[in-house]
Amino acid sequence: MAGSERSGPLAASAALFDGRPWAVTPHPDARPDAVRLVEALVLECGAAPIVMEPAEHDQAVARISHLPHLAAVLVAGRLAAAPAEHLALSGQGVRDVTRVAASDPALWQQILEANSEAVLDLLAEVRADLDALMTAVASDSGPDLVEILTRGNAGTAAIPGKHGGPARPTRSVFVAVPDHPGELARLFGDAGEIGVNIEDVHIDHDPGRPVGLTELVVERGSAEQLLAALESRGWTTHR
Repeated sequence: MAGSERSGPLAASAALFDGRPWAVTPHPDARPDAVRLVEALVLECGAAPIVMEPAEHDQAVARISHLPHLAAVLVAGRLAAAPAEHLALSGQGVRDVTRVAASDPALWQQILEANSEAVLDLLAEVRADLDALMTAVASDSGPDLVEILTRGNAGTAAIPGKHGGPARPTRSVFVAVPDHPGELARLFGDAGEIGVNIEDVHIDHDPGRPVGLTELVVERGSAEQLLAALESRGWTTHR
C-alpha cells in the first residue's frame, strides 16, 4: 500500500501473496465456514490472513496508506510552483517523501471517498500535531520541538521489519557507482559474494556528476565487513 496501488489485470503478481498479510473482514452475517474457506484460500496462495472488523480495517488502511499518501501530496504540492533554483537543490530526501504523490489521482479520489470517515479522523489528529509544531517553532521551544521529533523516531521504529517481525538495527553503507551499464549489478554481485544481505537500497543520482551515490542498508553488525570488502574490490565508499 501507499504507492503500490494499481488497477487492471496487469497489476496481478505473485508478489501480492508471497508472505504478505491479507486482511479478511467478515460481514456480520458471514458464516464461519465461509470465513474459514477464505482464510484457507489466503494460506494456499502463500499469504498470511489477518482477521479484523471492517471498521478496524478502514482505520488501519487510513493510517498506514491513505494518510501517508496525503502527506506526500501536500509536501509535493509545495514544489509545483517553486523557483527552478530551489528545485535544483533537491536531494534524495525530498524524492523519498514525495514519491507516492505521483500515483493516479482518479484512483485516489475513489479510495479517499470510500474511506472518508477514517481518513478525516486522522487528518484532524495531524492538524492538531501541525498546530503544536508551529507553536513550538514560533516560540523557539526546544523541548517541545524535540518531543515532536522524537515521536517521529518512535513511529518509524514501530514499523515492522521483514516478514512482519520486529525491526532490526541497520546501518547505511554509501557507495559511489559510476553511471555506466552493469555497474549497479556488479555492486550487488560483489555484496552477494561478500555474504552480506542487503535489506534495502536507495540511489541518489547527481545530475552534475557521472556517478550515483548508492545507499545499501544492511544489518548493523555487517556494515564494517561490507565496507572493508567493497573497498578492497576498488569501490569508493563513504562513511
